[in-house]
Amino acid sequence: MSEKNEFFLSRWFKRAFHGSDQEIRNIMEEEQVETPFRTIAKNFFAKHTVRVGLTGFILVFLLVLIGPRFWVLDLSEQDSSLVNLPPGNNMMSIPSALRGKIRDIAAGRTYGVAVDTDGKLFTWGHTKITDKIDIANIPDEVRNADLVMFAAGDDHVTAMDENRQLYVWGNTRLQQGNFTNEMKKGMKNPDESWDIIQLEASNQFSAALSSDGTLYLWGNSNLADIKLRKQYQGNIAKVALTSNEYICLLKDGTVAYTGYKDKGSVFAEIPEVLNNTRVVDIAATSSTVAAVTADGRVVVWGNAKNGEKNIPEFSAPAKNIYGGRFHYVAWLENGEVLAWGSNKYHQTDVPASLHKNGNIKEIFTGNFQNYAVMNDGSVVTWGLKGFLLGTDGLGRDMLTRIVNGGRITMTVGAISVVIAAFIGIVLGGLAGYFGGTTDLVIMRIAEIVGGLPFIPFAMILSAVIGSRLDPTQRMYLIMVVLGVLSWTGMCRLVRAQILAQREMEYVTAARAMGIRESSIVFRHILPNIMSLVLVSLTLDFATCMLTESTLSYLGFGIPLPTPTWGNLLQGANNSIVIQQYWWQWVFPAAIFGFCTICINMIGDGLRDAVDPKSAER
Repeated sequence: MSEKNEFFLSRWFKRAFHGSDQEIRNIMEEEQVETPFRTIAKNFFAKHTVRVGLTGFILVFLLVLIGPRFWVLDLSEQDSSLVNLPPGNNMMSIPSALRGKIRDIAAGRTYGVAVDTDGKLFTWGHTKITDKIDIANIPDEVRNADLVMFAAGDDHVTAMDENRQLYVWGNTRLQQGNFTNEMKKGMKNPDESWDIIQLEASNQFSAALSSDGTLYLWGNSNLADIKLRKQYQGNIAKVALTSNEYICLLKDGTVAYTGYKDKGSVFAEIPEVLNNTRVVDIAATSSTVAAVTADGRVVVWGNAKNGEKNIPEFSAPAKNIYGGRFHYVAWLENGEVLAWGSNKYHQTDVPASLHKNGNIKEIFTGNFQNYAVMNDGSVVTWGLKGFLLGTDGLGRDMLTRIVNGGRITMTVGAISVVIAAFIGIVLGGLAGYFGGTTDLVIMRIAEIVGGLPFIPFAMILSAVIGSRLDPTQRMYLIMVVLGVLSWTGMCRLVRAQILAQREMEYVTAARAMGIRESSIVFRHILPNIMSLVLVSLTLDFATCMLTESTLSYLGFGIPLPTPTWGNLLQGANNSIVIQQYWWQWVFPAAIFGFCTICINMIGDGLRDAVDPKSAER
């Protein structure tokens, strides 16, 4: 027979009994696709809700996993000047109408005030001091005045017009606006005119310095040392205000603490290096003061807890210095600008573009914001822009606490599920496979544990044992308590499945081969029911997260200041917060609810993929 005929008969035989080559490949591909794992995966990803839930959970998981690297948690963090700030990113958003027309800027706590070349006043940022007091509500007499100078404090603004008339608006309930009597006390003739050359405002008090060296201080005298020793009047060249005290530069180039605290104040301890040198400029932060000497050196003293004394090396002598709440900015003779101190809100990250936009005309520094006005009229800013999710009652960033709290909540939930799964699978496997007395004892124990009132019992354990533990140990305790009390459902599921599987032929064959009983249970039967176990674990994960948050919300979980999604909601558990500071509970509740819903979507999708008939019910 010829080779051609042999090839023809061979192809006919394959088509008759095995099908064509393409058919064979199609069959093999179909068999490969229809493996159990591929079938489950296809059914799982076929549902739109599952894809949404899986995507949402992955995003939240990555946020709480990677986020703490960028939003670093400081458990000791609190700042009274940043309390209950709403979500926003506009603390340095200078109005477009001011661009190129800025005459003067005053940087306040979380807001800015500026006057343009036409004498028009502008405000921006978070200007609300209280629910009823707003810096943006500028009095009509101030709007109609031609202001020549002004200063922004924590809760008020002090301004002066060309007629030497002083104005104060904002919070004036603590004598911030009572400047008339104080100024008359310092005047030899109360009816004489006076020439103010410097205005300053701080936390509930203000200062004005006249050209003849007379200093006027007014405000809340219970909070601040606003008294002045008479021997210094008429000899003051400049004043710098801290949060509750002040320091003066005298006309002879020396620095003096002119208040009444004297040796009771750290600012009164003038460094010896300044005794024999002339000072040309001074500035102050919340708890330190600084001086620039005639040769361009900078000296800092006081309670420097935020790196204010870590002065960098200067490429040229300093000529001016400015103070924020916890940082300093120095302007050097060669035009360079340096900043040091606390950099929590990037207030010392001087932009590289600052020295590329032209010569600097003036620098203005507030608590956490910095403004550099250039000769061409442009403005370069750096520092705190705002908080995307607001702050809480202690001035802590809500975004940072939500991200780090989510990591703790999800960690507690995951480890609790692992503990519960281990106990439930082991006991359920033993009860289902061996039956008899073993089954009877294990299931009675499960009924006792399952019959305990879960939340009250967990609260009792947490209150009795947890009071002796630190927050980290208490977190481990919560994991163990949740795991030990949550295994009964898994135990019943595994027992029921093993009761059905142990009568299968592969189990009988394994017994006939002499395989150990424990190997049959955990190496042969358990892999066949693992799909259902995974479904249960997914749903239990969400349940454990909810339980931990419930305990924390009730005050029996992980204590503050360690954040969790539960105790973040506990902190918002009062009518004032709910009504006025909505962001403190809306955002934690939203991300927690979103994460829980996504996990439940994934669990439902796994259940339907493992048991397609469940979708038909």
